[in-house]
Amino acid sequence: MTTTWTAARVVRDRNAGLCLAGVVVSGFGTSALWLASGVWVKDLTGSDGLAALCALAMWAPTFAGPLLGTLADRFRRRPLLIAASLLMAVLLLALCAVGSPRGLWLLYAVLFVYGAAGVVHDAAESALIATAVDRSLLGDFNGLRMTANEGMKLLAPLAGAGLYAAYGGAAVAVLDSVTFLLATVVYALLRVREERPARPKGSRRKRTAEGARHLWAHPVLRPLVLAGGATMLCAGLSGALVYAVVDALGHSPAYAGVLYAVQGAGSVAVGLLSGPALRRLGERRFAAYGIAVLAVAVALRAVPDDPLAWTCSAAIGAGLPAVLIATLTAVQRETPAPLLGRVTATANTLVHAPNVLGLAAGAALVELLDHRLLLATAGCALTATAATLLGHRAHTTPT
Repeated sequence: MTTTWTAARVVRDRNAGLCLAGVVVSGFGTSALWLASGVWVKDLTGSDGLAALCALAMWAPTFAGPLLGTLADRFRRRPLLIAASLLMAVLLLALCAVGSPRGLWLLYAVLFVYGAAGVVHDAAESALIATAVDRSLLGDFNGLRMTANEGMKLLAPLAGAGLYAAYGGAAVAVLDSVTFLLATVVYALLRVREERPARPKGSRRKRTAEGARHLWAHPVLRPLVLAGGATMLCAGLSGALVYAVVDALGHSPAYAGVLYAVQGAGSVAVGLLSGPALRRLGERRFAAYGIAVLAVAVALRAVPDDPLAWTCSAAIGAGLPAVLIATLTAVQRETPAPLLGRVTATANTLVHAPNVLGLAAGAALVELLDHRLLLATAGCALTATAATLLGHRAHTTPT
């Protein structure tokens, strides 16, 4: 009853509802392109490693998060979101020229810019939400946001795979371009009064470092960010093995879309429950329990069984978002508004950049080692991360 009431309260808010609509629209195109790009490269080259590099190209710009995050504090957030969406709507159309392995450089380049724009977009959006949404509902909103975003895995990967099978990768790129245009309209409809940011003081290097200093000095944020980084490192390694898992199950590469759809179902469930769970458990325990679920699911993915693979995908979808929701909510609540763009981007870098390393390691190791050994190793590392976070004695208050 409480879950339903808080979710309805969030959705009834005009700005919150529009923000969720923007997440749904842009998330649909992003999820479709993410899967289709890997399948696209797999079909062109036959290489699992090169297919995994598509995700690597999208995640690599997170390393520049602290620097890119300064843009979210330098400009008003709503116009910045509109500009970033328009940029990607135009740039994605360049993928219509990719038709052979010789054009892969263009695909990787567009995905890299896609990732960089996403870093700025996420920082600006998080800062805008912290202003537009009541602080007591941030946990619920972030849960619904995760539900909306990850819930796209229920439809977008299947739609993207179907569109790719019928018309090719260029059609998926055009679809994603259209979703960015729709997101631009949604952001334009937001009613948010934003003051022009004050002129920056100090050097760019000093301003960039402020986000990292705030995170490292904060007793609540530091353990969450460190646990999130370790979790995403293992998640990246596991994600790079998805095509090897599909091969072991005896299916075509497009079957990865089915697994991602099931994973989206798990994310929908945890997103709806995250608000009440955060209020009851606090950020630290909520994140730790999610990581523990993820550890078991990743390890059991080594068993080549279709029903078990579906179950593990759902559990991964439920476990992985917990630490992301907990960290984002804590950052929004514990950070002053003028710093929020930089702190959000820095936190995203520290949490998501290890995912790039995991993807890179997975793309290399999948060609050298048995994927089952790699999955078991990742499961053990995740178990240790959950235990460490549970044992941390820093005081955290339920949100």
